[in-house]
Amino acid sequence: MIWGSTYVFNKVAVTELPAFFLASIRFSTAGCIMLCIAYLLKANLKITIQEFKNTCITAFFFLVYGNSVFVWALQFVDSGFGSLIASTNPLFVLIMLRIIDRKPMQKKSILGVVLGVLGMVLLIGQKELTTSQHSLIGILVMLSCVLSWSYGSIFVSKATLPKNFLVSTGYQMIFGGLFLALISIAFQESWSSPLVWSSNVQLSMLLLVVFGGIVAFTAFNYLLKVVSPEKVSTSAYVNPVIALFMGWYFLDEKLTAQSILASSILLTGVYFITARKRR
Repeated sequence: MIWGSTYVFNKVAVTELPAFFLASIRFSTAGCIMLCIAYLLKANLKITIQEFKNTCITAFFFLVYGNSVFVWALQFVDSGFGSLIASTNPLFVLIMLRIIDRKPMQKKSILGVVLGVLGMVLLIGQKELTTSQHSLIGILVMLSCVLSWSYGSIFVSKATLPKNFLVSTGYQMIFGGLFLALISIAFQESWSSPLVWSSNVQLSMLLLVVFGGIVAFTAFNYLLKVVSPEKVSTSAYVNPVIALFMGWYFLDEKLTAQSILASSILLTGVYFITARKRR
């Protein structure tokens, strides 16, 4: 529910705030709060040089490119549509594992990939999008962001990171926030005080930091420790449903018949990928 709603909150915030400035404030604030929580829980905050390097790499693939550039692209694409593109993450992970680790695909996975590709073709092939240059740019950028997030997922599974998930995620957010601040300065984005933001943007940022940044990530890392990754990855086809409904209800985003059909096929494909048996 929370992660599905972040697409709408990001869409609201990015209409008023520069994308990289927005992401920098969001992740830096959430990261500092998470490390404070970890300190109060007496977690070990020390980090080795190797962990530092891997944390910076992870922050780039996940937060800097995978998330923040994706938010930048929301200026040109509806939040619900963007969430559907993000839902292809399991599909890209599966294909990358096949290429990088030569892992064989099960029958359900192959069916899921075929349905996922078909859903993407139907989704992106709509006239409303193909006739708009900005929409095409947004879609291509979002797909590259999903690739970044997918590779980051594979990298994290093999990398040495701080064992405590609060410490690991906190450092990722702080390093990511610092990278994004430098990018924001390089692009000469205008920085502003939260006091001059509109009430809608202030509320969106608060929800993104507290719930999207802290609660959701904490729940995600906790679940990875106590249940199978397949069950955790079901968020890949729950998030878009929430985002589509909220975008339609709160932002008056249009839902075409082709979008509904494409999303149904796409999410069915994601289901087959995430429901495959573990070897």
